Amino acid sequence: MANPRIRTLTWWRKWAKRDWAIAAVGFTIILFAFTLLFDSRNPDLNSTDDLVPLTLLHRAKATGAFCLDGSLPAYHFQKGFGSGSNSWVLHIEGGGWCNSIESCNYRKRTALGSSNYMDQLVQFSGILSRHPSQNPDFYNWNKVKIRYCDGASLAGHPESEFKNGTKLFFRGQLIWEAFTDELLSLGLSNAKQALLSGCSAGGLATLIHCDDFRDHLPNDATVKCLADAGFFLDEPDILGKRTMRAFYHDVVQLQGTAKSLHKNCVGRMEPSKCFFPQEIVKNVRTPLFIVNPAYDFWQIQHILVPDSSDPHGYWSRCRLNIQNCNSSQIETLQGFRNSLLKALSELQQNEEVGMFINSCFIHCQTLMAETWHSPRINNKTIAESVGDWYFNRKVLKQIDCPYPCNPTCYNMDFTRGL
Repeated sequence: MANPRIRTLTWWRKWAKRDWAIAAVGFTIILFAFTLLFDSRNPDLNSTDDLVPLTLLHRAKATGAFCLDGSLPAYHFQKGFGSGSNSWVLHIEGGGWCNSIESCNYRKRTALGSSNYMDQLVQFSGILSRHPSQNPDFYNWNKVKIRYCDGASLAGHPESEFKNGTKLFFRGQLIWEAFTDELLSLGLSNAKQALLSGCSAGGLATLIHCDDFRDHLPNDATVKCLADAGFFLDEPDILGKRTMRAFYHDVVQLQGTAKSLHKNCVGRMEPSKCFFPQEIVKNVRTPLFIVNPAYDFWQIQHILVPDSSDPHGYWSRCRLNIQNCNSSQIETLQGFRNSLLKALSELQQNEEVGMFINSCFIHCQTLMAETWHSPRINNKTIAESVGDWYFNRKVLKQIDCPYPCNPTCYNMDFTRGL
């Protein structure tokens, strides 16, 4: 099996034992390093033309659409050209959530809670690449990377803010609305084609705001949404505890995200359950594409086997490198994969929905050149499958065989350097 030894930083294990919000910051740094490593194998792609500057969302000040620390939200914009001048790809950055005053206070001192810490230049690759050889279907579109700085998948509401001196701003919904207004003024209002995408917590934000995005664009525009590694499961951990459900409950209560969720859902069940994609997609009208690894390392490390569920470290080597898992652990992982497929079963019946569910130990694959073009399922890459779906060449639901069947996978290895 193809399994490059991706070098990671030694403090990942330590950060994973602290708050999830802190671990999310660590993951963002790892993902950035991961992107640089893969892009370094493609020297032709590494030019200054690919570096896109940060733009502060100044119009957000008028509506109070602030990041957690009160700074202005920000984005990166690369103008389309030629046949792509009236086509748009938006990508919402990921990076977990904060579920407490403590974790949000930590987060506001990072790029995931403040534009003061964001990189001034980022490289666009994968689905945001401007190179036709790497991104043949979307290379000349207008491309936007929306930076993530609210800690609640752009769904928080100021009514939930505390007025006791904590100085935290829960303005995710206002941030989303400010971004929408800004991009409409830049030409999105005239879009003929548009694709809203996002990774991880940004993938969840994509699902939450997909129909609203559709409703702001011309009726005759082709508008679709893509969630990459954003299909988080409401599954018990290995001790039978609903760790993720409890975590989402805290996020929803702290930041008041229920107001951004579908009324039909929050009217019939506890709002935090409506924060799970399995419930969100039941009410989404806009065509969707789901990219998700069946062995998503973030979900394995935080939903299936969180630190609290493994006090003796039985899973420590497995959760950092799937090749270290024994037969019993692999059996548990196969059960987790089955739960994902079951959660997706209704979507599999929808002719407008596309899927790429591969058997890799990874998280987020559309922004990196290598994973955008590998792995393959039935000899199709993610890039090819998304393009076929968006342009109605063929709507495919690519479901991989169970691990370890796919030799084209890039599997993360967090044991290097420990």
